[in-house]
Amino acid sequence: MSIITKKSIKFLEDLTKNNNRDWFQENKKRYEEAHQNLIEFSDKLLKRLNTVDNIETPTGKKALYRIYRDVRFSKDKSPYKTWFAGGFKRATHQLRGGYYFHIEPTSVFAAGGFWGPNKEDLLLIRKQIQADPAPLRAILESSSFIKHFGSLGGEQLKTAPKGFEKDDPAIDLLRYKQFLVSKEISPEILNSEKLIDEIEKSFLAMRPFFDYMSEILTTNLNGEPLK
Repeated sequence: MSIITKKSIKFLEDLTKNNNRDWFQENKKRYEEAHQNLIEFSDKLLKRLNTVDNIETPTGKKALYRIYRDVRFSKDKSPYKTWFAGGFKRATHQLRGGYYFHIEPTSVFAAGGFWGPNKEDLLLIRKQIQADPAPLRAILESSSFIKHFGSLGGEQLKTAPKGFEKDDPAIDLLRYKQFLVSKEISPEILNSEKLIDEIEKSFLAMRPFFDYMSEILTTNLNGEPLK
């Protein structure tokens, strides 16, 4: 099924009002039905992605995040997430980036990018951008990117990263520690076929950004493949 059912959304609405273990156990069957609905939705989305990209995530079920919250270090001890979400990882060392979708009654969005680059990758990204920021700027300033995502997101340093000058012409890009894009989608289409279409369109719009990042993460400053 490629439609999120009204029952699945109603479950999330009720969970938001009753976020405790007793209620969840009493409504476990409702959760299992909603979870199966999301598995089928995620499977359809994965199938579509695999026609235009190479995805490492094997199944829609494997793409879904657990509904159980890790509350060990949180002041909020609510045991359950009140949304459904999933992520797809691109396959092979040559294809970088990941896709993410988030569904809750009042907030729906598609996102992607690089949440936590390791220090080696982050340094390589910065050096490549410093050497020639024009290709990335062209992507970020394209009409398609602006239409879908507005601007690049992610955590940034307040000053120049170590080894880079604060007056570097690309300092606005070099300060990023994460490189993320996100597209809000109207909750009004939650229970229609349009939802999977809009998520797919958002994922496709990420490809120029992903392709650029994949190239600079797999080549040196001379454009030669990294071993």
